[in-house]
This record gives sequence, C-alpha cells and structure tokens, in this order.
Amino acid sequence: MNIVIIGAARSGTNMLRDLLTELNDFATWPCDEINYIWRYGNKTIEHDELSIENINSKNKEYINKQFRWVKDKYQVNHVIEKTCANSLRVDFVDSIVEDAKYLFIFRDPIDVIASADKRWKASLDLKYTAKKARFIPKQDIPYYGGKYLLNRLQKFWNNEKRLSYWGPKYTGFENDAEKLSAVEISAKQWKKSVSNTMNSLLKMQESKYIAVEYNDLVRNPEKQIKFILDSLHIEYNYDKLKSICSEVSAKSIGKGYETLSDEEIAKINGIVGNTYQKLLDQFIEV
Repeated sequence: MNIVIIGAARSGTNMLRDLLTELNDFATWPCDEINYIWRYGNKTIEHDELSIENINSKNKEYINKQFRWVKDKYQVNHVIEKTCANSLRVDFVDSIVEDAKYLFIFRDPIDVIASADKRWKASLDLKYTAKKARFIPKQDIPYYGGKYLLNRLQKFWNNEKRLSYWGPKYTGFENDAEKLSAVEISAKQWKKSVSNTMNSLLKMQESKYIAVEYNDLVRNPEKQIKFILDSLHIEYNYDKLKSICSEVSAKSIGKGYETLSDEEIAKINGIVGNTYQKLLDQFIEV
C-alpha cells in the first residue's frame, strides 16, 4: 500500500511519517521530501498547484517507479510519502499514485504559522539539503541548483532577512512573496493548502482517507496511531507502537499564541478566517 501524508507545512507531517516508519513493514525515502520527483516534467511551472492536466504517461511512470524503488530497496509492503506541497494538488497525486491511501493531518494555524515564520528565516542546513538533492532528476539539477542559490543570496537583501520562497507555492505565490511578510505568506499558504486538500478529499470515497488533528495526535499518540493502523487494516506489534509513541510531546500546543504578537495574530485571523473550525467540523468527531 502507498500511504501519502497530506498536510500544510509545519502541521506535524514529519512527526506522523517518522512514527509510522518506525513500525515494521513501513519505509520512506532517506530524505525529508521529494518535491523534485513530483515536479518531474513540470519544473518550469512556478507554483506547486499542479492539476491532472499536468500529468502524462512519462511523469506518471517516473513517479510510480520511485515508489517501487522504496518498496524494493527496503523490502516493505507499505511506502510512506510526505511532501507538504502535495496538499495543494491532491487530485494530481491521486491520479498518479497506484494503490494510494491518504493521511490528512491539520493543526491550529496560529501554531503552524509561528513555526513556519522561523523556517523562513532559518540558516542553511547543508546536510538536510544534500539528502534532498539526491532525489532531483539528473537533468533538472542545473535548473534547481541555480534557483536554490539565488533564493539563499536574496535572503541577505530582504528586510526580514528571510528567503524569497519557502514551503508550498500556491498560484500567485511569487507576487505575494514580494510584498507580504513571512507571517502573512504563511497564513495564505496554510489556508490554500488545507482548503485544497479538503475540497479534494471530500470528492473521494471515505475509505480512501483518514484525517487527524495535530493536538489530538500529540496528546494521545497511542490512540491516534492505533486508529490509523486499524482503519488501514494493517497489523502491528502493540508493544512497538506503545514504545514509539512514548517520545511524542504535546509541549508545542499553543506556542504560537505565546510567540506571535497580537498584531500578527490579528493579521493571520484576517486571512484564515474560520477555516480551522471548518476542518474540525468536517473531519473530527466530537
């Protein structure tokens, strides 16, 4: 089974992937994300909001080949994939990936955006970058290498000392990145990511996806991971599940409300509106 984790950046997607891949018979790529693979054949499109019109036999075969590579390399039955930009293009992903199920994780946007704001301004992590670079299609390396270098250089000239781009690029992202703050862009990224995802998932059969809320997961990881595995009809060792969940912490809940200013929170709420409540109402049973 191919299990695709969907979520806006900084919503707990890494944690969910890492928990599942600690279990037997699960594996993923030896890097954080594979957006370069997803964009195979579409690299010159300036946003990540790809549609089914961007699919052809060549990129469909290439992407599925990468899933088979993980399965064969690690000798597992279940491949876990997590690329946050996929939250913008679930229809595209679902029209490509064979035998796919979706795990949608979402989080309070205030906490998400406070975390994202730090990533916009973070220093270069060469080890992290090198791991991702391994999975750039060879013919695309010069193209992405040039863009990456320019993005890093532009950070020095920016008033906020932030990158010119970070995270999923929605349609119109480039224009917003020139005039909005990192907090405002992150709010738009979050809203577009979760709204696109919700619209796509609600068109699917309910058996194809599972939704979890970040706060629920970190407060009771054992219950939530068990729910996911049971829903997917995947057998697991309970002692192993209990062990990997023991390290999960809920200390990040509410941090955005402590670190962001009242003015920043007001700007975020003005952009995201009641979207978070809509997600809770739609996907989480009380």
